[in-house]
Amino acid sequence: MKRLFGRVAIDTAPLKIAAYRRLWLSTVVTAVGSQLTAVAVPKQVFDITGSSGWVGITAAVALIPLLVFGLYGGAVADLVDRRKLLVVTNIGIAVTSVLLWVQAALDVRSVWLVIVLLGLQQVFFAANAPARTAAIARIVPDHQIPAATALGATVMMFGGVFGPMLAGALMPVVGLPTLYLVDAIALTLTIWSVWRLPPMPPAGGESRRAGVADVVEGFRYLAVRKVLLASFLLDIIAMVFGMPRALFPEMAERTFGDPPGGGLALGWLFAAIPLGALLCGLVSGWTSKVMRHGVGVVFSIVAWGVAMIGFGLSHALWLAVVFLAIGGAADMISMVFRSAMLQTAASDEMRGRMQGVFTVVVAGGPRLADLVHGTGGAAVGAGVATAVGGVLVVVATVVATALIPAFWRYRFDPRPSPHTIG
Repeated sequence: MKRLFGRVAIDTAPLKIAAYRRLWLSTVVTAVGSQLTAVAVPKQVFDITGSSGWVGITAAVALIPLLVFGLYGGAVADLVDRRKLLVVTNIGIAVTSVLLWVQAALDVRSVWLVIVLLGLQQVFFAANAPARTAAIARIVPDHQIPAATALGATVMMFGGVFGPMLAGALMPVVGLPTLYLVDAIALTLTIWSVWRLPPMPPAGGESRRAGVADVVEGFRYLAVRKVLLASFLLDIIAMVFGMPRALFPEMAERTFGDPPGGGLALGWLFAAIPLGALLCGLVSGWTSKVMRHGVGVVFSIVAWGVAMIGFGLSHALWLAVVFLAIGGAADMISMVFRSAMLQTAASDEMRGRMQGVFTVVVAGGPRLADLVHGTGGAAVGAGVATAVGGVLVVVATVVATALIPAFWRYRFDPRPSPHTIG
């Protein structure tokens, strides 16, 4: 039994590396706080407008700066010290969280103000995420990248579970503005941890300003690497067709009986996907031993689609939570394998730009899904829109895999990196 536990329990070896430990701890602090804002924004928009369509529109508008600055931020992360970029962008994210708290505390009730502040926060987030993820391969050896990815994802999912649950419990007691305030405080506390990371200058040794040509170079690099291209395509399919997050506020009230001011059902819906991912992450030790990452991603995304079909057809809260949790576990496995692919299949000179595309896909896909599901739910009903989305995930995944067989055949092959500093 002890040997079996050792094989499946999460691999904590990367935490022995001081630099990675600091990066990971900064994620721990903000994991819960960031999820409070993730619940507060759609809830506030729904309270102001009474429409899931507006929740989707808010996410779509916020997607624009994420797309632009995610790609540009990835180029910047390849051409400047990644540690300095992390410090500056962490400060920007914290300041916008404070401003979100101020507008909510003053009860401005302007959906456009919420959209503008959310969009500004996405600018800083889009520049922060590529540098944060690309830093991992500079800190840990290649053979520990899957384990480091699983550790980071697990703690984010921990926040994803308890953050929404805490939001659902606190909102009726302390009010929505306090959720923004807690997030702002948590983000401020992380700046010191990021500051203490080692310098991570560009692989060429000299920093320079990034331009449009650097972004275009990243796309050219991606265009000839079908495995990386397919990994992004499959994640877009999973998120755009299969992420019904924009419908959670409506379903919490109209399907699962939450009061108009928010309640536990809303918290459970937001927490269920990260709960499944967290539980999967705690037993993710086996992922380090799997070499057929392409196969793992395909099966995981199909499982995600099936779980969303089940969620869309559910009328009991407990059953809906179970299906969402299954989807979260599947998404966790997919993310670990796709991240390991990206870290090892891209050179360090291009890793930031590839992570920029990864950020656009991972963070932008769900926001595009908010628009698709918000408008679809308003047109045909939340349950139907969710179930149809799950069907489209399964069908599109099978078709994409057939068209790009190299992805199905891909095997993980870690290579020694000359730029590792851990």
